[in-house]
Formats: sequence, structure tokens, C-alpha cells
Amino acid sequence: MGASLLRLHFHDCFVQGCDGSILLDATPTIDSEKTALPNNNSARGFEVIDMIKAEVDKACGGKPVVSCADILAVAARDSVVARGGSRWEVQLGRRDSTSASRTTANNDIPSPFMDLPALKSSFQKQGLNERDLVALSGGHTIGFSQCQFFRNRIFNENRIFNETEANIDAEFARERRASCFAGSGDANLGSLDGSPARFDGSYFKNLVEKKGLLHSDQALFAGGSTDSVVKGYGSNNGRSFWFDFASSMVKMGNIKPLTGNRGQIRVNCRKVNA
Repeated sequence: MGASLLRLHFHDCFVQGCDGSILLDATPTIDSEKTALPNNNSARGFEVIDMIKAEVDKACGGKPVVSCADILAVAARDSVVARGGSRWEVQLGRRDSTSASRTTANNDIPSPFMDLPALKSSFQKQGLNERDLVALSGGHTIGFSQCQFFRNRIFNENRIFNETEANIDAEFARERRASCFAGSGDANLGSLDGSPARFDGSYFKNLVEKKGLLHSDQALFAGGSTDSVVKGYGSNNGRSFWFDFASSMVKMGNIKPLTGNRGQIRVNCRKVNA
């Protein structure tokens, strides 16, 4: 579940800030982000957060002391560590939102079909720079993606931009077409890099070899301003990537947190306190 828990934190922070809004179920007054296009039938791990929340509350004397937003942040860090990645000190004190926004999730969570200018704009909107973009995209060194998000790329055609998807290794595309078909298999999974259970620098080496699974992955190494960063992260055993990833995760975790008397500490991560 490591990649999924990391992704939950990322998708949470890009919508209203790191406030646990992604965890809220739909109600007549909550426009749940779970059904937004980037999350629907894709985001997972909610029951794991529920389990962690129960154990944390138990350790805190049976009271809700630690927010669901903080649990997401710590779970993301621990998931990276469990997969062999870098460790960082998670800043705590976030509080939970009393609202969610499916519209904002649809608009602000980066799409796997984005090109480099769109990606840079999306991250800049959150106060994250170009190096943060590349480092945080390196989270794709673990986990998988559904066929529906990379089908256009491996069939050498990107219908989103009506342009030929030429920046792809032919053998890599052929291998991926063995489990992702032209007209079926939307939910079939493909690994985001060659070692999806290990947090390492192979994701960036793959990009240099034109083996990025998603259009938005390969956009980071396609003759643009991020090429040199990708090359750097793919060398020296990924040490510079580890350092920058940790730094960018702290930075992302500080996007518009609710503190002080704003928000609440939810009793149940899935719903606003009564």
C-alpha cells in the first residue's frame, strides 16, 4: 500500500492544502473528492488510514488528538521508508477540514496527460518550483498505474493533445501492450518503473531511456528545462534525489495547513464531527 498512501497525501495537499479533505465521504453537504476524476476508482488506502487512526487514538487515551491530515503526512513518509527510501522529519500540527471540493480536485490535481508547461503551472500554483516538480514526480518510483492512463502513450498516440507520442522506446511500448489493450483492460496495471516495490532512482533512468509510463512522466525528459535535473537524479545512485525528495515532501506538506482554531480534529476521518 506504500505508493497508494503516498499518493493520498499528494492528492490531499493539492486540494485546499494538506487538510485531510480527500478522506471525507460524500454527504448532502460534502462534495467528496473521492469521486473526482483523478481519484475515482483509483485512490485507495482509506481503510488503512482508518486502522491507523484507531490505533493512534487508542495510544492517545481513546481521544482524537492527532488529525487525519497529520496521519496522512506521517503515513506517506513511513511508506517511503518502508520501501527503502529517504527519511525526513514530518512537521505536525495540521488540523482537519470541514469541507471538500471535487471541483478543485478535478482542476488542481495534475493529470497524467499533462505536458511540461502544464505540470510546471500546476505545481507553481501550489508554491512548488521546477525542482520540486521533478523530485515529487519521483514518487512514481514505486507503484503502478491503470492502463487507461497510459494506453494512448504506448499505442504511440496521445489523443488529449492530438499529437504523436514519439518520445517512447519501441520495445518498452510493445511490452506494455501485452497487458494494456487498444480497446479494453482499463484497470489493468503497469508498473511505473522497473522496480515498483523499491524506492530508488530507476524512475529517472527510465525517463532518460524513453521508458516513462505516463505522458506526464516522460514530459520531464523531452528536451525541456527539466532534463538536467532528471539526469542528475538518475546518477550517483539516486542520492541527490533522496535528499531533494525529502525536502520537497516537507515543502508540499506545508501547503495551506489549518492550524490554531481553524478546522477540527476529526473523530472519524471519513466525516466531519457532529
